[in-house]
Amino acid sequence: MRTSDFDYELPEERIAQEPATVRDACKMLVLDRATGRIEDRIFRDIEEYLKPGDLLVANETRVLPARLIGAKRGTGGVAEVFLLREAPQNVTLAADAQSALWEVLVKPGKRLKPGTGAIVDFLDSSGAVALSAEIIDWAPGGSKGERLARLFTERPSLDEALHAAGHTPLPPYIRNYGGDEELYQTVYAKRESSAAAPTAGLHFTPELIERLRAKGIGWATVELEVGLDTFRVVDEEDPRAHEMHREFYTVPPETVARIEETKQAGGRVVAVGTTSVRSLESAWNAERGQLEAKDRAETALFLLPGSEFHVVDALITNFHVPRSTLMMLVSAFATREMIMEAYAHAIDEEYRFLSFGDAMFIA
Repeated sequence: MRTSDFDYELPEERIAQEPATVRDACKMLVLDRATGRIEDRIFRDIEEYLKPGDLLVANETRVLPARLIGAKRGTGGVAEVFLLREAPQNVTLAADAQSALWEVLVKPGKRLKPGTGAIVDFLDSSGAVALSAEIIDWAPGGSKGERLARLFTERPSLDEALHAAGHTPLPPYIRNYGGDEELYQTVYAKRESSAAAPTAGLHFTPELIERLRAKGIGWATVELEVGLDTFRVVDEEDPRAHEMHREFYTVPPETVARIEETKQAGGRVVAVGTTSVRSLESAWNAERGQLEAKDRAETALFLLPGSEFHVVDALITNFHVPRSTLMMLVSAFATREMIMEAYAHAIDEEYRFLSFGDAMFIA
């Protein structure tokens, strides 16, 4: 197995630069794993492929306004701080309502080195400083230049300051999007905890969810705090040498109970997105042979061809970046040959790829 096995030629014009005009009106490629058959449908047709007793499991995380653009205190130089995840509390730098420690990426890295006292100020729409970040150290185990930053504000809360100064981050391959940032959020998103959206869920509308429920199809949720590494390609020639990024996930007890009920009644567990897959499969206890509830547990699960899936029976997903861990995950769920054939078909049929793109249902 080589990383190049999961490469394909993605034409620039196939990368969606804006969301579908109507969320559930995008294209949907349906792949039958048993036969390899491919169908071209519209996403709202998903209800024809789901049966009463099936259970959809979606990642309900919401994207943080994690992109902060400001000025370095003292020089006025433009600087960017990207929030990755809140760091564990430090005895000397304990979090409170007006300050917290975060793992971040910064630009320009050479001018924002730890130990130099570098502080970046971020303004609100009126030009007042809403939030500041002091770069204090390197992030533990950070292999790509991640820093630890102390965020602080004089406003009543960091949350208020972050919403006054921050921007919703979009993937690097989406350029010059000037539309509604809310379209990069799922309609069922709740707690802000991610640096990127669980994009398979972008195709759902409240009306579609209600129609599915009325048909007897269940709905349950997990939460996985999506990190920026979801966009990175695998650099190693052998993908098994790749160090998977860590993310935090939650599988509530009620979701575990719903899944057990679904399986016992002969229904399917349908994951909405690869982040839901990773949450559910991470929560599987192989020794006990059962799914367990988790509360913000850490996972670095890397699903490659040959991996077993213990919980998920079908998958709703988007089309992924070449040579990415997500290409490897969907190739593990189906087969590499089926996925490569499906992707070639999607390119020929002018499907829209990546985060704002069209959907794929693998059953």
